[in-house]
Amino acid sequence: MLTAFENLPNDSRIWIYQSNRKFTDEEVAEIEIKTEAFLKEWTAHGTDLQAGFELKHNRFIVIGLNQSIAAASGCSIDASVRFIQSLEKEYNVDLMDKMNVTFYTGEYIAHKPLADFRKMAKNRSVSKNTVVFNNLVNTKQEYLENWEVPAKESWHNRFLS
Repeated sequence: MLTAFENLPNDSRIWIYQSNRKFTDEEVAEIEIKTEAFLKEWTAHGTDLQAGFELKHNRFIVIGLNQSIAAASGCSIDASVRFIQSLEKEYNVDLMDKMNVTFYTGEYIAHKPLADFRKMAKNRSVSKNTVVFNNLVNTKQEYLENWEVPAKESWHNRFLS
């Protein structure tokens, strides 16, 4: 059951999939249609799941699930992963690799493998104040408050001196 993302309660579970490249506006429109269709049909053991999504910065697919109505099961999570994998294939992008880091460099968003981010930190190309995307947030409230944060307030801090 599709609902507007902003209408999901703050304790809704969140999954964030970051693309290794920026989507075109045309791709965003297509992905929005496909994601809406998927979420309208998303179920757990035959029970509709109340879910919403956002596409942020033409790069992040954020799916939220109101678990107070029905929680995701192993099968429903598998279905969502298959859906994301289908987008990866169709648009030739990487959405599942959690070992990549996305951060602001000025007004632009950069995407680097973790090893490159570590080198940048060592070379002081990024600092504790570099705004990073903490894709490990678990709830909508954490997403709203702690997703775009200075690296010193995220797991990224361990790579910065």
